[in-house]
Amino acid sequence: MKSFIVIPVALFTACILSAQTESPKPKLFGSATAAPNAQQPPPPISSASHESSGETVKPPVEKNRPPLDASDRDLSVKPQEDFFIYANGGWIKQTQIPPEYSRWGSFNQLIENNNDALHDIAEKAESTHVDPRLAPETQKVSDYYASGMDEKTIEAMRATSLDDEFKRIEAIKDRNDLLKEIAHLHSIGVGALFDFGSGQDAKDSAHEIAQAGQGGLGLPDRDYYTKTDEASKKLRAQYVEHVAKMLTLLGESAGTAAEHSRKILALETKLAEASRTQVQLRDPQKNYNKMPLRQLQDLTPDWNWSDYFKNIDLLEPGDINVQQPEFFRAAGQVFKSVPLDDWKAYLRWHLINAAAEELSKDFVDEDFNFKQRILRGTEKIKPRWKRVIAATDDAIGQALGKLYVAFYFPPQAKARALELVNNLKEALADRIKTLEWMDEPTKREALKKLAAMRVKIGYPDKWLDYSLLPIDRGPFVLNAMRAAQFESTRELNKIGKPVDPTDWGMTPPTVNAYYNPNMNEIVFPAGILQPPFFYANADDAVNYGGIGAVIGHEMTHGFDDQGRQFDAAGNLRDWWSPQSAAEFKKRSGAIVQQYSEYEPLPGLHVNGELTQGENIADLGGIKLAYAALQKALDKNPGGREQKIDGLTPEQRFFLSFAAIWKSKQRDEDLKLRLNTDPHSPARYRVDGPLSNLPEFQKAFGIPDGSPMARAADKRVNIW
Repeated sequence: MKSFIVIPVALFTACILSAQTESPKPKLFGSATAAPNAQQPPPPISSASHESSGETVKPPVEKNRPPLDASDRDLSVKPQEDFFIYANGGWIKQTQIPPEYSRWGSFNQLIENNNDALHDIAEKAESTHVDPRLAPETQKVSDYYASGMDEKTIEAMRATSLDDEFKRIEAIKDRNDLLKEIAHLHSIGVGALFDFGSGQDAKDSAHEIAQAGQGGLGLPDRDYYTKTDEASKKLRAQYVEHVAKMLTLLGESAGTAAEHSRKILALETKLAEASRTQVQLRDPQKNYNKMPLRQLQDLTPDWNWSDYFKNIDLLEPGDINVQQPEFFRAAGQVFKSVPLDDWKAYLRWHLINAAAEELSKDFVDEDFNFKQRILRGTEKIKPRWKRVIAATDDAIGQALGKLYVAFYFPPQAKARALELVNNLKEALADRIKTLEWMDEPTKREALKKLAAMRVKIGYPDKWLDYSLLPIDRGPFVLNAMRAAQFESTRELNKIGKPVDPTDWGMTPPTVNAYYNPNMNEIVFPAGILQPPFFYANADDAVNYGGIGAVIGHEMTHGFDDQGRQFDAAGNLRDWWSPQSAAEFKKRSGAIVQQYSEYEPLPGLHVNGELTQGENIADLGGIKLAYAALQKALDKNPGGREQKIDGLTPEQRFFLSFAAIWKSKQRDEDLKLRLNTDPHSPARYRVDGPLSNLPEFQKAFGIPDGSPMARAADKRVNIW
């Protein structure tokens, strides 16, 4: 379930499109224990009609639509004026955002296609009688999905399945009890006061260590508590009203709930004021503060960390990376000074906030009203089956994913994707060797890092073993809680052990990709390796402009403002000469300046500092994909001159790139993402990079001085 998150982990993981998902928090899944014979998963649903045929079933796609549909374009806009609108304006005019979405575009369409595929899998699993010993993934998916679809039981139970949890909170008598309850809530995936979990040691990437970080907020970001403009004040008032309504649904009187909600806001505001901003959190050096337990204890003298560790079953925490020491110093004061009754209200709120989506309709509707309607402008809640599919992917993503890839991800797709990755790596190596601003010693280190970069495609080599996770057809919320506890325990068990290089941070059906600097790896789940990003039968120009740019984007993250601080082994180490570092910072500063000038809504600008890593990756990704396309065209005599639908390969390449970002977005969602998202809005992910490229200008004959051709002295060229 989306809010029953695992104990948070401090991973500097960059995704191509986390801005495109509806959930404000990324999902972190991985594989710890190998399932037998897991290299190529067998079709596990014995009654599925397509198993016996041996054919791969394709997710549904828009029928009869070519990779580049001329009707998507707006020919009233010239390419030199606004290429995003030129390439996508026709689609934008024809498209309405579905009422259950806050934005709609290429990614969402593919997510919907995948949802249909997962829905089919879950329905078949639910109706298939299997021996759990022979088909454990089918049994887990079957029971989890069935419990989520059992509306009759869910409505009858309301929140009573959580009665024991609320009794634990009410039984708090002193600060020791309070700390124990915070630890217990962490162990079942409920965030309160701070975040704690496991993660790679940034300066010793072969080992996992304990990680402690800021947290404990109910609003999306600390700025929602600290800004003083009228819109922020109104939103805080709506938040207080929302918290009160949720507490009223638990049985509190309206007056008591209103009083508690105001005190909850006051408590969270104190935590927010001590929290770092989104931009400050981008600095991996400042977020690395490894210390022994006694030093951490000095930061919070009024709670005993040994008691906390005992209650989360962490016997030997070892050294701990305290990502924001100043936050814990302030949190210690909040822990000491806030009355216990206020803490009880706060903990009840965070428990119900985490569990709301798995409870009865009154909780679900109020949760949707604030988190989606108010915060994002979404007009209508998704159908139950879509919400349950998403919850199943959140909770037991590798079980569901194992079924998904067996039916929807053929081996040839993995092989073709790997070929593209290798071509992009070759293009980046060529680019590094010829950089005019980087000296030779730094180039050698950069090439060493590129050569060591791991590639993961489709699905894990080892599947996560869920045999110790009890899933049944009882209350949905209890399945969700047990799954969260399973994941929390799995994360804590990593502490003090070697890093598992087979671990994954996304589930196979995910329509996304990422680079993890601690692992120095790029990861492409099966979910994204299909149209509109990758077409099995399309020309190279389309695929390099689509999935090629995605691959290049993730590779470039290894050399963006964050990723460049990690070496070939994934260690936080300065491997740059002072001269090369200064040249990089000059160029990355120009990226910050360029994007800070963009104004998506009146008075609201893109945060160039927050988005610089993604903007660097967008620019680098398209340049690398273009270079790789040129190599591919060189291998095909006559291919460079061949036109398709009157378009040169270069024109099709850039149109394909623009097409993957076609989208429409509600203003409320755009405002939220401008505050919290490290990705720029879609329009600037197209126009921003392309306006820097002479190759783009040449492909479409764009005159100098046009909006889509930045002046030579303002063009940014990094990778």
